Amino acid sequence: MSIRGVLVPVVTPFKADLSPDRDRFIRHCQWLVSQDCGLAVFGTTSEANSLSAKERKNLLDALVVAGIDPSRMMPGTGCCSITAHAIQHGCGGVLMLPPFYYKKVSEDGLYRYFSEVVQRVGDTRLKIYLYHIPPVAIVGITPKLVERLLKAYPSAIAGMKDSSGDWNNTKPFLDAFAKDAFDVFVGSESFLLANMRNGGAGTISATANVNPRAIHELYEKCSGVCVKRRRNQKALGTSASTPADLEALQARLNVVREVFSNKKFPSMIAALKQAIAIYTNDQEWTRVRPPLIELTTEQAKLLATELRAIGFRWQQ
Repeated sequence: MSIRGVLVPVVTPFKADLSPDRDRFIRHCQWLVSQDCGLAVFGTTSEANSLSAKERKNLLDALVVAGIDPSRMMPGTGCCSITAHAIQHGCGGVLMLPPFYYKKVSEDGLYRYFSEVVQRVGDTRLKIYLYHIPPVAIVGITPKLVERLLKAYPSAIAGMKDSSGDWNNTKPFLDAFAKDAFDVFVGSESFLLANMRNGGAGTISATANVNPRAIHELYEKCSGVCVKRRRNQKALGTSASTPADLEALQARLNVVREVFSNKKFPSMIAALKQAIAIYTNDQEWTRVRPPLIELTTEQAKLLATELRAIGFRWQQ
């Protein structure tokens, strides 16, 4: 069964020496799972490219030992060793960046890269979710590349995350591939309603680190409406929602997203960690690894003020 719904690119807490704080990481992941979210650990928001392969493997091991169901995990990977490690644990899939150091690489080069990963991992359990994030990686995923990969490896290429921030980029993937069980996740909950209305699988969203229950509520209610539309009957366990209800839920999510996207903060990652520190009363959460920097005292006050102004509540 494929992984769907709201997945969280989990922020990674660090100790004073900037080593990963395993205990805080586990507790945060357990809380997110309790909010009905899956875990896309080692994503962009996780500062994954500032973590070594060994650190990522050790943290993944720790989550499994802590009893978190690996089938609800989609670790970010960029090499065969981490991908194979995730498969051995029974993870629901892996979120894979394209090779991004060299720019303007050809489609043939990208196809060859992903082909090599599939063949070298050599495991029928492999489920790859392609990660399209052109604002960061520059190198992107195209519909033509997806078409070629699906034709060659239909069981291994399971879906994608589109973090382009452009609905006009996401929609063609849905139109072309959603009907064939290629699961499309949007990289921001701002597009969650549109994605679900067009056959999408959910969202992998940074702000789900702090607003998981509200984001999952929209996913759940929208899923119920979509099921009802397809089956022409009320979905069991899901309250009926009108289009206006769903639009209202989406609008509230957008307001929260806008606070954390404020360009007055050095990064969304630092703002999310600051918010966790505020609402858990634990300043250890504020640390980020270089080259990122923490919020200043004044920026932290601004964040707290803006969250109060929109009536944001931390859901325990």
